[in-house]
Amino acid sequence: MRGTSVLPARRTPITLHTADGLELVGELALPEDREPVATMICLHPLPTHGGMMDSHVFRKASYRLPALAGIAVLRFNTRGTTSVQGTSEGEFDNARGEKYDVAAAIELADFEDLPNIWIVGWSFGTDLTLKYGLDSEVQGAILLSPPLRYSDTADLDAWAESEKPLVALVPEHDDYLRPAEARERFERVPQAEVIGVDGAKHLWVGDTERVLDEIVARLAPDVAVPLPKVWDGPMERADVSAYRDRTVAAFGDAGPHSGDQLP
Repeated sequence: MRGTSVLPARRTPITLHTADGLELVGELALPEDREPVATMICLHPLPTHGGMMDSHVFRKASYRLPALAGIAVLRFNTRGTTSVQGTSEGEFDNARGEKYDVAAAIELADFEDLPNIWIVGWSFGTDLTLKYGLDSEVQGAILLSPPLRYSDTADLDAWAESEKPLVALVPEHDDYLRPAEARERFERVPQAEVIGVDGAKHLWVGDTERVLDEIVARLAPDVAVPLPKVWDGPMERADVSAYRDRTVAAFGDAGPHSGDQLP
């Protein structure tokens, strides 16, 4: 497999409807030949700095995890955000109106009877997770590169009171919050697990496999990790040309491949 390898799944475009009347663009990827064992709702990085549903970790999660781990992956563009799938209605609202976006994603996952719902936020998406992810249907959350900018101590205290699992993956060389400080900030949440990732940076370039393994270990603990790097079945190739100079890539249909090794 390569970074652009797209493994088999049932992929469906979705539209989320928010309580304040917006339509958001998204996709739901389900295992092709079985029911999912868990569900991952992806909350992307800051859209004013290029974050979207195709940000590379979430894109690769949707390409691999349904087939390799039986995990359903729900991705969407928050209000005013654009990707090759389209543009969600509304405008970026500095983590205020986005509460309706998070609620709409959880509501759809619940409506579809998706099991074991976890939220996985990345950067700005971690703030949305901490502020708005405490829903009765949500089993836990994973935070990738949490900057703790829009969220506050009240949000952390609410997670502490919930006793729901909270895992923070913090890059050694993060631009905003590094492991030592993250451990101090998350002391308010007794059940929080802060994992410092040696050598990693905020965007996780070159470390996607580590991130996906950590996600699978929590959402689908019966699946062995590290995940396999070779896939012997059919696969498609993603078209990365739309995001050539960014750490994301568009979904594309490039024909079948097999036995490719991940670099």
